Amino acid sequence: MLFYWVNKTFLLWLAIGFFTLNEENINPDQEDWISLFNGKNLDGWTIKIANRPLDENHLNTFRVENQTLRIAYDQYESFDDKSGHLYYKQPYSHYKLCFDYRFLGEQTPGGEGWNVRNSGVMFHSQSAESNTFEQHFPVSIEIQLLGGLGKGNRTTANICTPGTAVVLNEEVDFRHCISSNSKTYHGDQWVRVEAIVLGSEYIAHIVEQDTVMVYKKPQIGGAFISKSRNGEDWESMGVTNKEKWIAQEGTILSEGYIALQAESHSIDFKNIELLNLCGCTYPKATNYKSYYVKNDPKKCKFDQ
Repeated sequence: MLFYWVNKTFLLWLAIGFFTLNEENINPDQEDWISLFNGKNLDGWTIKIANRPLDENHLNTFRVENQTLRIAYDQYESFDDKSGHLYYKQPYSHYKLCFDYRFLGEQTPGGEGWNVRNSGVMFHSQSAESNTFEQHFPVSIEIQLLGGLGKGNRTTANICTPGTAVVLNEEVDFRHCISSNSKTYHGDQWVRVEAIVLGSEYIAHIVEQDTVMVYKKPQIGGAFISKSRNGEDWESMGVTNKEKWIAQEGTILSEGYIALQAESHSIDFKNIELLNLCGCTYPKATNYKSYYVKNDPKKCKFDQ
């Protein structure tokens, strides 16, 4: 009798525990953040460096040290125009992205003067595989990261637009880089950046909880840097299939890949996390989330 009572009690507690766990798993308000970087290795990421084969980690540029994703140049004698990017494995359209970054030390010899304490995070980007062999930067929107130079003002979380343009103040803005209204962050300190990306409808850059830039309608811009160069800027950046992009001028970009930039100055990244805002918005689905802003009916799951 005692054995029966113990087993009955155990099964009851097990059922209660399962019910509680299941309720937690389907809580529609609980945010399911994804860690894009596991702190151990580069699993889930693809490397493309200009004039190097896909996934060749030239001179150990991209590495993991102390749970930090580090872009480093200690094995380089000269930068030699080896601009590179590290692409996350899947594209996204509507999401929040958070990360911490810090610049380290001095610039690599051979880097351009404007690349001192200069890097970035690209989004709505073409894939690593679709870059041409020689290509320096993907067609994308860049959250440009700049470190202070010890004096003066130098904003961060600016926009740069390799092959693209954005709508700012209700007009298409073809400037290659547009400054935010952020503070300047000198030295090797960690800086927290967030981006809210709602397809093509709304994009905001946030630095240390301060919204520093808002814009919309990212699009293919018809020039890589400046239209005044009559297409020569595509070729100078190694984009050997420029006709493909020029023909798509004005095409709105509503999704794409996320990539971390290697541009001659060492930089660390950590806490790279993403909250997908695209999913099932049908409340009766078991994977419904109240914070989704974009519906994807194909993702809906229901109890059998």
